[in-house]
Amino acid sequence: MSARLLLVDDEPGLREAVQAYLEDSGFTVDVASNARDAWEILQQRSPELVISDLMMPQVDGYQFLKQMREDPRFKALPVIFLTARGMKSDRIQGYQAGCDAYIPKPFEPDELVAIVENLLQRRSASASGDGTTTDFEGLARQIDEIRRILQSGSSIVTTPSAIKIDLTPREQSVLDLVAKGLMNKEIAKQLSTSVRNIEKYVSRLFSKTGTNSRTELVRFALEHGLTK
Repeated sequence: MSARLLLVDDEPGLREAVQAYLEDSGFTVDVASNARDAWEILQQRSPELVISDLMMPQVDGYQFLKQMREDPRFKALPVIFLTARGMKSDRIQGYQAGCDAYIPKPFEPDELVAIVENLLQRRSASASGDGTTTDFEGLARQIDEIRRILQSGSSIVTTPSAIKIDLTPREQSVLDLVAKGLMNKEIAKQLSTSVRNIEKYVSRLFSKTGTNSRTELVRFALEHGLTK
């Protein structure tokens, strides 16, 4: 599975070791030694998943996660805490803060890879619009809802987005086709690419807009003037 990850840890040895293992497993890995640098990378690279240490100087992992969850672009971004703080209370605090997985150090690298792949697969399934690869009825209901939104588009008040959302030309093309009610297979055909690539683009759109379904994505896009 090829995906871009962001690894945040202030321990150089561990950071380099985890980065090497993840890259050997087929991932592209950006690294940061603190939360402030990680935040800058988030703006530039749009990773599909974040792995963060908890105990870091200045801004700790909890604060970093809070910052992500308060930004619509990263509200649904999968986050794994990788930390030496393995007490039950620490894990509970991590999940309450909104992390998707909590792995105490020391850990097995294979376990980390398995958790990363699982979270990415779940996100990909969500990006396909249904939550499972065979729930076509659920997807059809979402498409119908999107069409109802479009039919009542004249009543939607378009306002400038309070947060600047930069979309690549391909992301914009995918968003426009999603807003027309097309499914991933149809979008892939129109853009001459694979369904898997379209799933990745839709996943990035979810991350950038802080939405969790195609219906939410289209409503957000219409209300903020991201598509017509």
